[in-house]
Amino acid sequence: MNLVEAIILGIIQGLTEFLPVSSSGHLVLLQQFLGLKEAELFFDVCVHLGTLVAILIVFRTDVKNIIMALLRLLALAGQKDRLQSVIESDPELKMALLIVIGSIPTALLGLAFSGIADQMFASVFIAGLMLMVTGLLLWLTRWRTKRSQPLDRNRLTPKNAFLIGIVQGLAIIPGISRSGSTISIGLLLGINRELAARYSFLLSIPAIVGAGLLSLKDALSGTDLDFQIPLVGALTAAIVGYAALRALLQVVKKGGLHLFAPYCWLIGIVAVIWGW
Repeated sequence: MNLVEAIILGIIQGLTEFLPVSSSGHLVLLQQFLGLKEAELFFDVCVHLGTLVAILIVFRTDVKNIIMALLRLLALAGQKDRLQSVIESDPELKMALLIVIGSIPTALLGLAFSGIADQMFASVFIAGLMLMVTGLLLWLTRWRTKRSQPLDRNRLTPKNAFLIGIVQGLAIIPGISRSGSTISIGLLLGINRELAARYSFLLSIPAIVGAGLLSLKDALSGTDLDFQIPLVGALTAAIVGYAALRALLQVVKKGGLHLFAPYCWLIGIVAVIWGW
């Protein structure tokens, strides 16, 4: 892989990781239609970490507040009488616990699908079909986003967090957009646009970190790793991803998530016909 290819793949990762059009689905299609070779494992880990950096920058205040809330929780570990009241009154601590709840089904489904991941990534038909499913989810949000609901944190319950976590776990299937599906389900559950998007991307942090650590172990087992090209790819993914994430948040805020549905349907239909 040369620097130009690294930049191209970084751009694709940065755009499709955040825009609700499925980065994994596009990777499958690009490999099949354009003869693009699958990126080396170490490079793939690096570009995903690049998009993680973009999330951490955009949501830096939320991440800092959640970390501080967890530290406060640890300080009260021995005071059971105050623990429950603190959890109920601290919104950032609530968010941290909801992220943990949502991460459980994501991790379980990720492990369950890991054995057949290679087979799914080899199927253009599956990627196309799932892109159409993503388009349907996005389109359904049209009826939930005509008017912005008030910011109601009570809608983000442990049950809803668990459901969103299940959807995030299913996004391992190529063609299912992680951001698109989790935000869509949040909106369909009646969660406010801003909160649905915020929870979606905060929930993605442990998922990206976990998947990255598992992949990094295998990647580092190789010899003669070239850090220059993966670094360029990661930097490109971070810059493009930051811009794409900012743009998506504005689209969600204005209730325009469904506008991505026709694109998903079009690409999905082409892929299904090709794969058939």
